[in-house]
Amino acid sequence: MASSSCSTCMMNKSSFAPRVTNCKKELMFSYSSLVDKLPVHRNSFSLSADVSKSRLLLSHEKSMKWKQTQQLPLRNSIQCQAVETQSTPSFTIGKKFQLDDVIESQQFDRDILNAIFEVAREMEKIEKHSPGSPILKGYLMATLFYEPSTRTRLSFESAMKRLGGEVLTTENAREFSSAAKGETLEDTIRTVEGYSDIIVMRHFESGAARRAATTAVIPVINAGDGPGQHPTQALLDVYTIEREIGKLDGIKVGLVGDLANGRTVRSLAYLLAKYQDVKIYFVSPGVVKMKDDIKDYLTSQGVEWEESADLMEVASKCDVVYQTRIQRERFGERTDLYEEARGKYIVDQNVLRVMQKHAVVLHPLPRLDEITVDVDADPRAAYFRQAKNGLYIRMALLKLLLVGW
Repeated sequence: MASSSCSTCMMNKSSFAPRVTNCKKELMFSYSSLVDKLPVHRNSFSLSADVSKSRLLLSHEKSMKWKQTQQLPLRNSIQCQAVETQSTPSFTIGKKFQLDDVIESQQFDRDILNAIFEVAREMEKIEKHSPGSPILKGYLMATLFYEPSTRTRLSFESAMKRLGGEVLTTENAREFSSAAKGETLEDTIRTVEGYSDIIVMRHFESGAARRAATTAVIPVINAGDGPGQHPTQALLDVYTIEREIGKLDGIKVGLVGDLANGRTVRSLAYLLAKYQDVKIYFVSPGVVKMKDDIKDYLTSQGVEWEESADLMEVASKCDVVYQTRIQRERFGERTDLYEEARGKYIVDQNVLRVMQKHAVVLHPLPRLDEITVDVDADPRAAYFRQAKNGLYIRMALLKLLLVGW
């Protein structure tokens, strides 16, 4: 949501005549006509009398930063140069949230991420100190889960109830809903939106969440769509990294395990690309390597990445070791490939010994044997704190989608 420009302008009492030359816009306009012609209120426009620090300020939508290009007498005109124009979203309390649905990580930019994290911190205070909050009183959330879930479904339901809302739920919609009778996803969504104000859906097919959002009038949150994406997990992962490490720029992250089928690592990679000087290591068995679309995206965004077969070496370099399970349900009848991948990379005491003191181990859970139980006692084992943070992120998203900032 940011753009930059290089423009020159002349402020004059008598004229307003924009002219474009090469990559520069030369504008002649009067101070009085400027206020009338720019889309701002008079009380939101200011021009400093100090030419060396001249700035043109536009409220709400854009802020323009100006610098002087030449010393001139402050008489009837001022010559200045616009060096940067920044558009920033409005996060004013009561304003509508910028997104209608939460479907994929690419929807977010740094400004929105920072604002969501700020709301999540407020949600943590509510959860700890203000039980029975009425923020979402009168709202109904429907959870449609076509795949098993513990943390995601329960954290969303807990989030809704802690903010005063109510929940309509189906735990296994694939088997215990009309989908078992052959009903289309679109028909299900059209029906359920008549009973609720927001839908949280997990589905076994990649792209199903987008189909649901296209069909529905009410907001839809993607709680995981097959091997596609899991954006709310990625949000809580980035939120956790910031809280645990203290920064998001300049970090090194090792993504370990089932990178081909893991929707969590895909969504996380998209979000990490929003930050500066991040390096991502991919550590996985050959049969479940990260897919090329993610690698290509990271390259296009200038994010450095590297594939490695040495977990110990990667763990010694990283701020975050993000372990994932090998997902047996994604292999179908190819149990031989599953057995080939399973158990190859395990976070244990040996890995902890080479990790840096400030580094953390994360895991979207559930875990099988890819993190040994004795790791839990180490303060760098942050995965249960990570799961708790999911409550605050989901409280924030429900609040933002239903009532705004």
